[in-house]
Amino acid sequence: MEAYYFSEQPYPGAWESDIESLRVTLPNRHCDPHVAADLINARLDEWELCDRVGINIMINEHHSSATCLSPSNTITLAMLARRTTNVRLLGLGFPIANRPDPVRLAEEIAYIDCVTRGRLDIGFAKAAPYEISPANSNPARFMDRFWDTHDLVLKALTVQDGPFNWESEFHHFRQVNIWPRPYQQPRPPVWIPAGSIASAREVGQRGHTLAMFLSGLNARKLKDAYCEGARAAGRPEPGPEKFAYMGIVAVGETREEGRSRADRIMGYLRTTSIVSDCFMNPPGYMPPAGNVMWMKRNQTRGRAGDHFPVTKRDGTILKVGSGRDWTGEIPMDDLIDANIVFAGDADDVHHQITEFSDRIGGIGTVLMMGHGGDLSHEDAMTSIRLFGERVLPRLKTYAPPDIAEAV
Repeated sequence: MEAYYFSEQPYPGAWESDIESLRVTLPNRHCDPHVAADLINARLDEWELCDRVGINIMINEHHSSATCLSPSNTITLAMLARRTTNVRLLGLGFPIANRPDPVRLAEEIAYIDCVTRGRLDIGFAKAAPYEISPANSNPARFMDRFWDTHDLVLKALTVQDGPFNWESEFHHFRQVNIWPRPYQQPRPPVWIPAGSIASAREVGQRGHTLAMFLSGLNARKLKDAYCEGARAAGRPEPGPEKFAYMGIVAVGETREEGRSRADRIMGYLRTTSIVSDCFMNPPGYMPPAGNVMWMKRNQTRGRAGDHFPVTKRDGTILKVGSGRDWTGEIPMDDLIDANIVFAGDADDVHHQITEFSDRIGGIGTVLMMGHGGDLSHEDAMTSIRLFGERVLPRLKTYAPPDIAEAV
């Protein structure tokens, strides 16, 4: 099993006061650039440590948000391309339906892949709904534009006898002919996150790596849908390497220390949905089935646990709130049992990850949210060292089961 370390790169000072929204409308006067500089460089230091201990790196981007200081996957990837030498770099993901120039993105991907000499993984993501307005995007038929952009970027990365022209409903480009072409041939591996059955099935049809976020044992349903899509497209039966799962991961010298760090990282879940309702479901962004699901639950917005409730192994559904009350009074034991959190000492974390993988039929990659909320830089660095030295070597020798063998 492989591991990728991730931080959303938050600015935790922004949510100390009682404000309506951490995204879109929060004035950037709340951002002290000196503090931001310290935070950004701390994250870069953590990623450099990952390179030294053998943990792959995952980064992302968001916009107009105090919960994520990274405005561009490619900027961060370009820095890490030269500041690392050993591990793979994953951008998960590029919000391609909001990108006005997909060909430029393909050029940047190919360039970074050459700088890393083939250590790049690329992820395509559906942009968060609150980013539609700042991006001046049309939410109607958003996924149609997403897949059209996906096809254009991949063709630009793989065609070697161009140039070619691209004419579609959403994009019009002449003389597409990127230089350089990617170091990895025919292109870097593609990852796509999915939280619904329909999305997982479509990722399976395309044959990309499926990333599942905080879905717990319900990840098995996403895997099954992915396999259905792969079979329908005539693809080989996917192995564990096609599946990645993100949970909050924290390691300590003791069980108590690891759990305390996980509780600090949980600040991510307590703040990620602090967004004004008016930005959370722009007309056309959600498919009709999604809107029906929300209305049945008397919700105006989505959050973790929307497609599948947060569920313990015995079937108990954990009641989650919204915003700062996302986890409410849920004990850490229950969050670990529900596979939202993997935390404790090194033995605990190794056991929790491998047991989860066994139960859902095998994952090839754990995406570890190892920093978030107001976890200190020092605690993050210690957790990285402990994971790299005491957990990762054992994960690399762990053999995930076939999906049919799940408990």
